Amino acid sequence: MRLVVDTNILVAELLRKRGVDLINLPNFELFLAEKMKNEAEYELQKRVSIRINKGNLTPEQGQFQLELALGLINNRITTVPLSDYQLFETEARKRIPRDPNDWETVALALALPAAIWTEDYDFFDCGCPTWTTQTLLLQINQ
Repeated sequence: MRLVVDTNILVAELLRKRGVDLINLPNFELFLAEKMKNEAEYELQKRVSIRINKGNLTPEQGQFQLELALGLINNRITTVPLSDYQLFETEARKRIPRDPNDWETVALALALPAAIWTEDYDFFDCGCPTWTTQTLLLQINQ
């Protein structure tokens, strides 16, 4: 299954065992828009720091979790350069008017073609197939 991963779901799932397990499934081909990779890395660092500051993780545990997450992004998810999907920018912006910052995810899904793994309702009516984590989990457990 080919999936473009929305940044919000990627960050959330990289910090959960179930998400790490999903990302590691060999039958998933995962893709991330170039700009979204930078955003995901920034958000991961921020969330891990918050967990450490709240006392939910030791600095060592936080560093381990961050390294695991960044490793998965680099080794299991294909980052696609803007030049590969930029031709779809105009169409993608029309399809996601409520959140124009998400155009790159839609454009990449159109370029590949692929579905989008997301929990963000803005994507649900963009004309691309979408999968939530719950539906992916149900699909693989059949």
